[in-house]
Amino acid sequence: MVELDIIERIDELEREIALLPSGSIAVKKIKGKDYYYHRITQNQKRTETYINFDQVEELRAQIEKRKELETELKKLKRLVPSPERTREEKATHQFSTYVRIGSQLKSLVAPVQKYKRRECYSVLHDFVFGEQQDKVFILYGLRRTGKTTLIRQTILDMTPEQLNAAAFIQIKTKDTLSEINTDLKYLEEQGYKYVFIDEVTLMEDFIEGAALFSDIYASSGMKIVLSGTDSLGFIFTEYEQLYDRCILLHTTFIPYREFETVLGITGIDEYIRYGGTMSMGGVNYNEQSSFATNKSAGEYIDSAIARNIQHSLKYYQEGGHFRHLNELYEKGELTSAINRVVEDINHRFTKEVLTKTFESNDLAISVRNLLHDRNEPIDITQNINKDAITEFVKTMLDILNKEEQMVEVDDTHAYQIREYLSLLDLIMEVDLLHFPDVNHREKITVISQPGMRYAQADALISSLLLDEKFNALSAMQRGRILERILSEIKGRMMEDIVLLETKLANPKKQVFQLQFAIGEFDMVIYDPITLTCEIYEIKHSNEVVANQYRHLINTEKCTETEHRFGTITGRYVIYRGKAAESDGVQYLNVEQYLKSLA
Repeated sequence: MVELDIIERIDELEREIALLPSGSIAVKKIKGKDYYYHRITQNQKRTETYINFDQVEELRAQIEKRKELETELKKLKRLVPSPERTREEKATHQFSTYVRIGSQLKSLVAPVQKYKRRECYSVLHDFVFGEQQDKVFILYGLRRTGKTTLIRQTILDMTPEQLNAAAFIQIKTKDTLSEINTDLKYLEEQGYKYVFIDEVTLMEDFIEGAALFSDIYASSGMKIVLSGTDSLGFIFTEYEQLYDRCILLHTTFIPYREFETVLGITGIDEYIRYGGTMSMGGVNYNEQSSFATNKSAGEYIDSAIARNIQHSLKYYQEGGHFRHLNELYEKGELTSAINRVVEDINHRFTKEVLTKTFESNDLAISVRNLLHDRNEPIDITQNINKDAITEFVKTMLDILNKEEQMVEVDDTHAYQIREYLSLLDLIMEVDLLHFPDVNHREKITVISQPGMRYAQADALISSLLLDEKFNALSAMQRGRILERILSEIKGRMMEDIVLLETKLANPKKQVFQLQFAIGEFDMVIYDPITLTCEIYEIKHSNEVVANQYRHLINTEKCTETEHRFGTITGRYVIYRGKAAESDGVQYLNVEQYLKSLA
């Protein structure tokens, strides 16, 4: 592990430790009965707080987890040498925070020299090297979406003169605004013009005092870039302190074209399985995928999303903005509640796809394909209990049994958590319209990090297929059926990806899915200015088959659509094969289509 990786892991550990309880659990026997207390020692003063029996195991696990992380942190800190300073620096100034300048910056940026740049890099570049705007730049997003890399790439593009006037400050949980202010004053006096402050939201007093950066330093000519993983904290900061004195750049959403061009990985199936972070082991980046397994996906949700929300709420208005989530927070269940909501969104998606697979004509197609296999036909209807599977899916949606919850996660809790997930750009919505009442709109919830959804869907399906009759099949047969079901999942996910990316690329048009009494258009792009529309089918297939576009050439459906949304100017099937044409319907390759969106 190189020094920079160690430092990043140290920052991550300090962040996780700050959110876990310290101390120990004491047991007192009173009249033959055990009573449990949370014992904490601070400033040489010991306090004990009574805890309910049903809280003991969770608290004990959290304390043990903190101790494990603290042990790892101590080991890593021994591997990091203290920042070297020149004799002149040692004699004249000692920074209060971890500030890197001069040759230290060259070491910081060296590892990213060959990394490709994300599209949003130009926005940051223009701010740093453009005219003074008296504003601070906020670079925010979930973990592993390239924030620190963008900063390092910006420093890499500096001239020697600019580099000598640049500083990078790495915030730790113990740092305060007062200490940052002291260091910024010194840097300003020494003529530093470019200051990058990473993980600034780790400071407890950041949200309430962020105006310091814009009102004092940016207004005096210093270019300040703030970055951090607590996206919600930055949103609160914009509302409370910075208002119109900041420029926001969100890094969380990574479209397919960047997955391919920046990471050097091709194929929609790879994007479905791993897309969402910049940590896939590709040509241009070398980290392990965050969504390689359900376990790693769960850890990402816990550390990057759930604790993100909890940490921001904890320090916003001194914890006064928890609203309906306050009881969950006080009982130590907020993190698990957020996890349950994310899992529930993904499991409901899986249930919908799986139910459709087993109950609709899609299953009949699967049956025919497997039954007529030349080498080894399988009669799936004789080896799987459809009703039992469907019921099992519904049962699996209960992520935590009611009796195991100290506080029930009700609809109000879930609604507020979904609000925060939306602010983080983790979930986005696309309209679902129905004929004849197109004014009634439902919403399709899309997870912006597809790898997370696929990892959880894969794990859920694998557990569902432990059905007794299903396991009577051979390993090869089970594998082929599982592959078919996962193909259905990928197909639906491909629909969602195309819908979402098309919507984001066409802000002046309406992008939605349109359902009829029988059948649907997977995507409609409606231009309210020209009163025209395009209709699409989206298929996880690489073959041209007439049945795929039967709805697109259906006279009744097209007449209804034109009456409501104007002239149909194009009929398309987006699929995984090469560009083609059949019966006036254009076939578009999905990767080429997604790369064409801007």
